[in-house]
Amino acid sequence: MPDPGSARRKVLFLCTGNSCRSQMAEGLLRSMADGTGIEVCSAGTDPQDVHPGAIVAMQELGIDISQQRSEHVDAYVGAGVHTVVTVCDRAASSCPTFPGPVRRLYWNYEDPAATRGTEAERMTVFRQVRDDIARDVRAWLDAGCPA
Repeated sequence: MPDPGSARRKVLFLCTGNSCRSQMAEGLLRSMADGTGIEVCSAGTDPQDVHPGAIVAMQELGIDISQQRSEHVDAYVGAGVHTVVTVCDRAASSCPTFPGPVRRLYWNYEDPAATRGTEAERMTVFRQVRDDIARDVRAWLDAGCPA
């Protein structure tokens, strides 16, 4: 395993579309881990544009993810990733193998982009998923970023 105390640890959040959950996780960890030496990125197995609902939900916390871009996971294979956090079932089953000692974590969240209903009902789901991710990111950081 990479040394948890090494200068730069790269954490990759992985989802299918890299449009909601992984983007929110990237923004949350970047905000919470500021100054810790953790480099944060996200990617998808089938990347889509960042979802406007994710941008709004994060803006409510004062975190701007509007400039984040969706990338394909292949861009990170062999790029020195220390930890891969998969945030959905589909990406977990289609994630490529990363060379070297990579920590793999699995945090599954509902897909807020798939939510049906009114704008208010959809935003309620975005907020709940955002808050669930924030809880797990905070707990992971507080525990010293274990595998």
